[in-house]
Amino acid sequence: MATTPAADAVHEELVHLRVDGPVATVTLDSPHNRNALSRRLVTELADRLARAEADEDVRVVRLVSSGRVFCSGADLAEAAAEGMSAGTRAIVDLQRFVVGMSKPVVTVVRGAARAGGIGLVAASDVVVAAEDATFALTEVKLGLAPAIISLTVLPRLTSRAAAYAALSGAVFTGAEAVPMGLVTRAVPAEDLDAAVEAVCAELATGSPQGLRETKALLARDLLARIEADADEMAELSARLFGSDAAREAMQAFLSRPRS
Repeated sequence: MATTPAADAVHEELVHLRVDGPVATVTLDSPHNRNALSRRLVTELADRLARAEADEDVRVVRLVSSGRVFCSGADLAEAAAEGMSAGTRAIVDLQRFVVGMSKPVVTVVRGAARAGGIGLVAASDVVVAAEDATFALTEVKLGLAPAIISLTVLPRLTSRAAAYAALSGAVFTGAEAVPMGLVTRAVPAEDLDAAVEAVCAELATGSPQGLRETKALLARDLLARIEADADEMAELSARLFGSDAAREAMQAFLSRPRS
């Protein structure tokens, strides 16, 4: 029986895993919603990361995206229709897993990262971005707060940068994100692939034990923060997503024409 393109799309994976020697590349590939953190994408991403973590030959995990958007944050269509009680927990668990992995995670941002997508960026060990990539903590525009991603984002940003970014929702570039503490290195877009290859190759020279123990040392305080505050931030996020103000703002956003 023939299937429609929409039916075929249901069966296409949203996150891909490719292993080349010591480097595992995990690719977000959900262009229909700009790599939003839908239930399916979060579930598949957690699975691909777990597979990379379990592969004894892998020493470095590279997180990339297809298309112009790295990650647009929470899937607002799902949130508006079903709430975010389960979704917030899943995103917290995803951040926790990335921070706690025994292998360094290198996240690559070529285009746009928004809201919850910045939580993934902050959970990573090394972030390489195009200078003209864009970031924004847009929650404030929708009657929300960057609650669950604050677990990883706030320890990375300087306090002044965090206050301005979170309260304004303003867009900032990859180049500006370096002194703010969110991005490790920003390069011209045409140099991004080469820069990422060099970083991954450099990290892959570490021994598995050295990488594991050093990562555990670096992640200790961040993991403790996540464990201490995860429940409170998940509950706050779910409550805000369910509020009348946020639901009205999300519906208005979803009804806007898309380019």
